[in-house]
Amino acid sequence: MSSLYDRHKAVIPDWIALYYRDPIEITHGEGRHVWDAHGRKYLDFFGGILTTMTAHALPEVTKAVAEQAGRIIHSSTLYLNRPMVELAERVAGLSGIPDARVFFTTSGTEANDAALLLATTYRGSNQILAMRNSYHGRSFSTVGITGNRAWSPTGLSPLQTLYVHGGVRGRGPYAGLTDERFIEACVADLEDMLGQTRAGVAALIAEPIQGVGGFTSPPDGLYAAFRRVLDRHGILWISDEVQTGWGRTGEHFWGWQAHGQAGPPDVLTFAKGIGNGMSIGGVVARAEVMNCLDANSISTFGGSPITMAAGLANLSHLLEHDLQGNARRVGGLLIERVRAAAAGVAEVREVRGRGLMIGIELTEPGTDRANPDAAAAVLETARENGLLIGKGGGHDTSTLRIAPPLSLTVAEAEEGAAILEQSLRSL
Repeated sequence: MSSLYDRHKAVIPDWIALYYRDPIEITHGEGRHVWDAHGRKYLDFFGGILTTMTAHALPEVTKAVAEQAGRIIHSSTLYLNRPMVELAERVAGLSGIPDARVFFTTSGTEANDAALLLATTYRGSNQILAMRNSYHGRSFSTVGITGNRAWSPTGLSPLQTLYVHGGVRGRGPYAGLTDERFIEACVADLEDMLGQTRAGVAALIAEPIQGVGGFTSPPDGLYAAFRRVLDRHGILWISDEVQTGWGRTGEHFWGWQAHGQAGPPDVLTFAKGIGNGMSIGGVVARAEVMNCLDANSISTFGGSPITMAAGLANLSHLLEHDLQGNARRVGGLLIERVRAAAAGVAEVREVRGRGLMIGIELTEPGTDRANPDAAAAVLETARENGLLIGKGGGHDTSTLRIAPPLSLTVAEAEEGAAILEQSLRSL
C-alpha cells in the first residue's frame, strides 16, 4: 500500500511545500500540543502558520461550531446573517477605524485582494506602494505586490508596484543608522519615489511585522512618519494584520498601534488567528472607502454562519482570558530564554520579535550570508525532540519562526526554549 506521502506527491502540486525530510501527518491536537499519525506528541510553536491562535480543540470554539452546524452551515451573503453581523460589530469596534465597515473573506490572500480592489477603485489608480521583503498572499494580484522573491512566482501583475525601504531594520543600505536616522532615510526614499510617479498612487500596503519575511520590523514610528507623507498625497494606508492582529505582539492588539501617532489605517486586513483554524479573513475600512464600489458583489463563503460562530467564540475567549497580556508576559520570557539559548551559537545572527512572534536568523558563521541549510537542520532536530517551529525570511529561508498559541504557559515556554537550545547547539 502506498504511503500518504506517495499519494500526496501523486495528486498535489510540486509547489506545495512540506516540512521535514519525513513529512508528518498531524491527526489531532489539544491546548498547545499536537499528535502525529504514529502517536508522537509535539509542543506546537507554529500553530498552523500563526492560525491556531488560542488553543487546539478549544472547547468554546468546538461547541460553537457544532451548535451552528446543527442549525445551518451555509446561506451566503444574499441573506441576513446574524453571526456575521455580530462578529462584524465586534471587529469594527476593535479596529480603531471610525465609521468602519467589515467585509469577510475566506483567507488573508483574499482579504488583501479585496483591499487592493477598494484602494485602486477609490483612488482611480493601479499604482501600489509595498515594502521590500513583504508577503501578502498567493493570488495573482497579491503576488504582484509581494516583495519577497521566494514567494513571487511571476512578474506579471495588473498593478504597478513600487517597493519602499523600511520593513527590514537589520539589512540593506540603512542598517547601520540609528533608529531616528533610519526613519528619516526611509521617508526620504518614499518622498523621492513619489516624485518619480506619473499619477496618484492608490495605497501603501505594509505588514507592521513581516511574517513570511522572517518576523522583521522597522523601528516604531516609521509608519507614522510615512503616514504624514501619504496624507499629503491622498494615498491610502493598508495595514496587513493577517499575522500581527488580535494581540499576538503582546504590547498592542494590532501591529499598527506601534506606530500609533499615525492614527488608525484607512484599511485593515485580517485572517489566520481569528478563526483558530476556521477559514476567516476580512477587510475593515471606513465607510467612504468600503462603499466606493459601484458594481454588484457577493461572497459565497465569506462570512458563512459556521465560521462566524467560531470567530465569535474564539474572540470572546481571547478577550475574556487576556491572551494579549499573556503574549506580552510569556513572550517576553520566551524571547529572553531564546536569546540565552542562542548565545555563543556562531550561526545565529539575530534573535528578534515581539510578544509571541519571534524570529531566529541564521547565517554562515562570521558573515551576513543566509544559511538555509542550518535553518533546515534546526527545524529537523527540533521536530525529533518534540517541538514544531516554522521558517521563513527574505534571504533564502534562513530564519526560524516561533509563534505558539497565545495561551502558552510559562512551563511550556521553558520546555520549548530548552529544545530550541539543544537544537541550535546541535549545529
